[in-house]
Amino acid sequence: MPVRDVVIFPHMMTPFVVGRDSSVRALEEALGGDKRIFLATQHDASTDEPRPAEIYSVGTIVNIVQSLRLPDGNIKVLVEGIERGKIVSVADDEGFFRAVVKVAHYKVEAGPQLEALVSRVTTLFEQYIKLSQNLNYETMIAAIRVDDPGKLSDTIGANLQLTIEEKQELLEIFDPIERLTRVAELLDIEIEKLNVDRTIQGRVKRQMERAQKEYYLNEKIKAIQKELGRGEKSEIDELKKKIETAGMTKDALEKAMAELKRLENMPPMSAESTVSRNYLEWLLAVPWKQKSKEIRDLKFAEEVLESDHYGLEKIKERILEFLAVRRLVKNPRGSILCFVGAPGVGKTSLGMSVAKATGRKFIRLSLGGVRDEAEIRGHRRTYIGALPGQIIQMMRKAGTRNPVFMLDEVDKMSMDFRGDPSAALLEVLDPEQNYMFMDHYLDVEYDLSQVFFIATANVLHTVPPALQDRMEVIRLSGYTELEKLEIAKRFLVKKQRKETGLSDKLVEFSDEGLMTLVQYYTREAGVRNLEREIGNICRKVARRSVNAMAPGADGKEQAQPERAVISAALVPEYLGPLKFRDTEADKSNEIGAAVGLAWTEVGGQILTTEATIMDGKGKLTTTGKLGDVMQESAQAAMSYTRSRAHQLGLPRDFYRNLDIHVHVPEGAIPKDGPSAGITLATAIVSALTKIPVRCDIAMTGEITLRGRVLPIGGLKEKLLAARRHGIREAIVPKDNEKDLPDIPEAIRGEMKLHFVESMDEVLKIALEREIIALPLAATVEQIAAQQPSEEKLH
Repeated sequence: MPVRDVVIFPHMMTPFVVGRDSSVRALEEALGGDKRIFLATQHDASTDEPRPAEIYSVGTIVNIVQSLRLPDGNIKVLVEGIERGKIVSVADDEGFFRAVVKVAHYKVEAGPQLEALVSRVTTLFEQYIKLSQNLNYETMIAAIRVDDPGKLSDTIGANLQLTIEEKQELLEIFDPIERLTRVAELLDIEIEKLNVDRTIQGRVKRQMERAQKEYYLNEKIKAIQKELGRGEKSEIDELKKKIETAGMTKDALEKAMAELKRLENMPPMSAESTVSRNYLEWLLAVPWKQKSKEIRDLKFAEEVLESDHYGLEKIKERILEFLAVRRLVKNPRGSILCFVGAPGVGKTSLGMSVAKATGRKFIRLSLGGVRDEAEIRGHRRTYIGALPGQIIQMMRKAGTRNPVFMLDEVDKMSMDFRGDPSAALLEVLDPEQNYMFMDHYLDVEYDLSQVFFIATANVLHTVPPALQDRMEVIRLSGYTELEKLEIAKRFLVKKQRKETGLSDKLVEFSDEGLMTLVQYYTREAGVRNLEREIGNICRKVARRSVNAMAPGADGKEQAQPERAVISAALVPEYLGPLKFRDTEADKSNEIGAAVGLAWTEVGGQILTTEATIMDGKGKLTTTGKLGDVMQESAQAAMSYTRSRAHQLGLPRDFYRNLDIHVHVPEGAIPKDGPSAGITLATAIVSALTKIPVRCDIAMTGEITLRGRVLPIGGLKEKLLAARRHGIREAIVPKDNEKDLPDIPEAIRGEMKLHFVESMDEVLKIALEREIIALPLAATVEQIAAQQPSEEKLH
């Protein structure tokens, strides 16, 4: 009898229903005899009347245990498999098939290999039962407790979830050992499948549980908020309302609404929704229409600037001009200033005063050490943890469209493989471009044209030229001694008293005491060190006051301590010996020593230049860590001296037997620049002519081979340095006469300035006596014969 969708194994009890006429006849024939019938599976289950060729040749001889005729004419039977057999021939006998079947009996010899195989198959099937949801563990374990390997393999094969083809393949293996091996392979595969299924199901179940939990909690929160009266509007509605009322530009509004629509369609707990929500929050946090109400009262602004800073007249004038323009023009562009000056001259505090005077918010961004372009423009949203750049972050912090934005230390930016931040600042600081500033994160145009940008720098040579071109540079030169005295009296003493808890009844600084601090304890362009020294004195006074108020032996607190008046004589008692000596007192006119003037980042400084001659072969040596430009200035000065030998009273071949050594103390400090040219030339000429250089005169200027004196920079700082060191006379290039308005009136009135165009004028002023010219043909021997013995040349 052909069967479909089932493979009958030996030793197995299998129920099924018989309905086809041919199958019913075959079943009745068997029931009429010894109740044995051969069952074989047909190839295609959809074929109702299969031919012998459409039936597998290997099947099972079974014993019919039970049969029951159903009302619809079908017969339900229960069969027990006896053994497998293979069809030899098939004949059609009165409407059913009769087959000759060949059976095979295999004798299995017991041994360790068979035992190991049986044990492995048993263990694997136990694992399979545990993983499978369809088999009863107890029943299956009882079923496989058999000694016959053939029966074991058939029992397991019948209970595995295999396809009809795989079961038929197993049935066709007659050798019990080979069949058992195949069962072991199938068990391995099925166990692996069940493990994978179990893992996937577990993961899906966890995700579903988490999602259900989140959904449940979210719904519960909504219900609670609704009960409290807070949940009437959803988060999306709130965001939409905020976007509509934020005052964004058209492009920004479209982008925000598109992002909001995306957010609405996303699952609330997805990572992408967090990114979208953060982006919308940043768009809403940036000020689009909020503005500070400006104070346009010029008198008030002037009072604020005067009360906060002493001096700095040029800067104050520029700020007041800016305010005047704001008053006349309805929508002026934002200004971009750059304060350049030495440390401690008040650049940052001046920016704060500007904000105070104009009634704007003040924000400060330090650019020192910034080397990443993304610090200015931000990162794109595709990166994890992306944020807008510092410009947008600071605008959010300000909360208004028109703050005073200070870019501190703009000269100390650097660059590396991540980009050049100074190039990114070009857009920010250009009034023609910054009304449509594009941050990488926001990705919409933002208007910075209402911002008052103030950049600060110590030097300009490290700022790229393109960036300099976008800013109005205002130089803050160093303070004079009188200005420092006024700053100390008005601001520094009060500030340090407050910080140390002293009142004016406990400590008072006399003008002489403060001037002693300025002259002998600080040498700087600004006032930071002066403030430290004042604070140092205040702390020492505070300690003495506390010791004086300490309870005596009787336990009673002593009377109020005496007031400390800090005079010039008392300053060394508090601060120790003078840190800077008076250079005026111990100087005298010397041969080959000229006083030059130098500019540094912290203000001006005097530079004593020494020259000496010795026997040699015409070599010029320069020491003192001089830069290339300064060494070339020394060469130019030497060439000028040789070309003017007869006018300088020197033989035309004087250099052949001499070496000249030029040294600029202090040797460890690098020096460079052309402005020491006339100083070097004066020192060389003095050393050669044996005429001393005046010690009470300082000089600065670039020299050419023809002896012309060219203009220099930093004149104010240099003259301040000369005055600080007690020098009241200076030689300055004629072309620098235009810089006189920048020099404080006190210095102009106190110092005598000589404006020169040539080196001849310099020598006439700087040397003690005038040089006597010699005939052109004079040689060293002729001059030596004419000169006194103590002044003879080498």
